[in-house]
Amino acid sequence: MGEVKKELLAPCGLYCGVCSIYIAHRDNNLKFKERLFPVYKAFAKTIEDISCTGCLSSDVVFPVCRVCSIKKCCSEKKIEGCYQCDDFPCKFINNFPVAVAKKVMLRTIPFWREKGTEKFVEEEEKRYICPKCGNPLFRGVKKCNECKTEVNLD
Repeated sequence: MGEVKKELLAPCGLYCGVCSIYIAHRDNNLKFKERLFPVYKAFAKTIEDISCTGCLSSDVVFPVCRVCSIKKCCSEKKIEGCYQCDDFPCKFINNFPVAVAKKVMLRTIPFWREKGTEKFVEEEEKRYICPKCGNPLFRGVKKCNECKTEVNLD
């Protein structure tokens, strides 16, 4: 595995390397951004907002991630992420408004705490691959865009 990109280590445990917005921006995939826009229109004013270089990036951060209460909490506690917090799971996790994201956080944070950052990143990158054709996927996907196999990876 290559070097871990710190800007992709979202404090909440939602690893940015498998985020659809990050991937669409990284690949400059306008068609993918157009498909994501209706899903994220509560947070994105224009298709240009479907852009992010990672939660902890100093460059482009998706609008809702800029004002994340979990990121703010970790910053105030001077910790890198929830995996270092004795209060996990706290009100921010328990009340997270996106069910699939909350499910992922409850899975990833204990794993990150137990196995460390490199293993956490490695496992998230391995998890989001189509089991049938090997196509790289993203968190929240229900069907492989290559072979159309239904998946439940979260």
